[in-house]
Amino acid sequence: MSTEYAASLSQCQFGDMIVEYLLATESRAVGLRIFPASMTDKLAARREFLQTPEILSQPKPSLPVRAWQVEPLVQVKLAGDSLSGFSQGITMRNSETLSSLRYAGQELLKTPGKTEVVTTLRSERGYACEHHLFYRHGDEAFTIQTLFRNESQELLSLELLASFSLSGLTPFAEDDAPNRLYLHRFRSFWSAEGRHICQSMEELNLERSWSGHGVRAERFGQIGSMPARGYFPFIGVEDRAARVFWGAQLVWAGSWQMEAYRRDDQLNISGGLADREFGHWMKNVAPGESFISPLAYVSTVKGDLDDLCQRLTAMQIAAAEQAPGSEQSLPVLANEWCTTWGNPEHERVVEIARRLKNSGAKYFVIDAGWYRDDGGNWESSQGEWVPNRNLFPQGIAATATTIREQGLIPGIWFEFEVVGSQSPLFSAMTEHFLQRDGLPITAGQRRFWDFRDPWVREYLREKVISQLRDSGFGYIKVDYNETIGIGVDGAESLGEGLRQHILGVQEFFREMRRELPDLVIEVCASGGHRLEPSMLSLGSMGSFSDGHESLEIPILAANLHRLILPRQSQIWAVLHANDTLQRLAYSLAAGFLGRLCLSGEIDRLNGEQWSLVQEAIRFYEQVAPIIKNGKSRLYQQIGPAWRHPQGAQAVARFSENGNQALVVVHTFAEPLPAEICIPLPDDGWQVASCFPTSISMPEVHRNELRLLQSKEWEGGVIHLNRFP
Repeated sequence: MSTEYAASLSQCQFGDMIVEYLLATESRAVGLRIFPASMTDKLAARREFLQTPEILSQPKPSLPVRAWQVEPLVQVKLAGDSLSGFSQGITMRNSETLSSLRYAGQELLKTPGKTEVVTTLRSERGYACEHHLFYRHGDEAFTIQTLFRNESQELLSLELLASFSLSGLTPFAEDDAPNRLYLHRFRSFWSAEGRHICQSMEELNLERSWSGHGVRAERFGQIGSMPARGYFPFIGVEDRAARVFWGAQLVWAGSWQMEAYRRDDQLNISGGLADREFGHWMKNVAPGESFISPLAYVSTVKGDLDDLCQRLTAMQIAAAEQAPGSEQSLPVLANEWCTTWGNPEHERVVEIARRLKNSGAKYFVIDAGWYRDDGGNWESSQGEWVPNRNLFPQGIAATATTIREQGLIPGIWFEFEVVGSQSPLFSAMTEHFLQRDGLPITAGQRRFWDFRDPWVREYLREKVISQLRDSGFGYIKVDYNETIGIGVDGAESLGEGLRQHILGVQEFFREMRRELPDLVIEVCASGGHRLEPSMLSLGSMGSFSDGHESLEIPILAANLHRLILPRQSQIWAVLHANDTLQRLAYSLAAGFLGRLCLSGEIDRLNGEQWSLVQEAIRFYEQVAPIIKNGKSRLYQQIGPAWRHPQGAQAVARFSENGNQALVVVHTFAEPLPAEICIPLPDDGWQVASCFPTSISMPEVHRNELRLLQSKEWEGGVIHLNRFP
């Protein structure tokens, strides 16, 4: 790209993506744009000046007016620097901090299997930024991270440091691309995770102004220690005319933000740590010191939203591969939470374990309540982690041993980051809790250990790691049922204190893995509030939701295919003795959208019901390789109400080699139209098997699977093979 005031600094092709760095002729600012390599010949010659009637009617001295500017690939703001264009309160992008930050060099670093582009920008005021773009050969996305370095003799205070910033959206329009740009996000609340929303730039009021004066910004994210609460840390932009998507996913478990920003023809997106305005964050950087942002995964694709999301979630595979060996076959598990509801006791736990013997299930988890005092409750007794002797008369290690005798790996629930109000520690250990304004942070019935405190880490080594080892547990469910909020004392800002605490929590997860290499870790936060890459990289799987028995489970589980790996998405099938076989199949089929976890009255099912469960487990074992490594496509014809679902949906997941497919189908109320058609790549597909075997056999017509939706509230799974 070359114009009067911008030129192409460099261009690299990574896989099927082009990365182009733009250099502003006058300011020496550097911008970054990406696009699919297949679309190179579709790049538009962007207009350089506005020639609109409003501009042409202005007095001649105001002309010419530029239609666009190079948007810096680094977004940073120092305390005391100004903001303009009505920015204050809506965005901290493009502050005075950037006006003197100029291009200082670029390096292309190649190592076996990996390429890194390092772009350095430096200011005469005594600071520099390094923009790091990493590409691992074979990936369909890359990783971006930004480093700030204080080269002055004075303390500098950051108020914003974005992980990534993409500009030039869309490069396929010569103007401001009216009626073709859309923003994609995923909302998330308790038991309602992953609702996709799509809005046009016009609907968001992100059209450029007539003169380019006055910025437009849509800043969103979450504040606190539940990173998937409110929104998932994801942003996507679609050029509907060109059928191209751009997107990013943050790798961070604390407060974060994303922004869609506009001041001229171009739309720009960025994201990273929540800034001072949004997340109460400032960071002091001493002379000679540096600070680096969290990672962000970034990609572009010609295709649709499923294609974009597949590229981003695939970046999580490398970490998932580090799970213990027992995880590699994606075994079925069971959890007694929806059986005892916080009142586990030895005899009932053993009864369930005996039912699970030789069933194909591998893990059996004792959930919350095992530690509570008599008369206490599970959600306010955390802290001391002493097994209740009345619930486990022989000790909890004896229960774990009995579970192992049934051929199962025993698991146990902890919420070790908090102390409940019924624990004596709640009032006695306030100096070790997170504080705000000098007072312990209290959320409901919980206070929070400070993971920056060495005493806390040592205490939990004994209470958690040693107890897991000594009692013979091979699985831990780490729950987390409150959020810390805007931040904590103990650093230069509330947001920075929170950031340091989150890093301490994550380090304790790593310590568990170092001390107990075979330990299977489940990441849970009131269900799905921690479903982001950095937390999932520390565990084997995550709890997808707390919608344990709700009819919308298939909808939640399907939507999460766009945000996390199905191999890490634990989905519950809660089974009851009064369930019909159709209801059991509905629940069990949903488990095929991720990791199948059984709960409920497992030990009370009759022979016919248990036979159906065993059929599901055998079928799951057969198709687990497709769940583990595949690409998903969602077909939803559903109404807007999840709590009262209507219509039908199908999720098709195609194997890595393209010769197998798994299709999970659910009908809800009023499943119209009567037929769902799933496109199949190429010809030669045949139905290999179905679960349950009683469902109507679907038909393959050339390269299309046709599913008849005749009944409400049905669930089924179809396994297909392709014979070239």
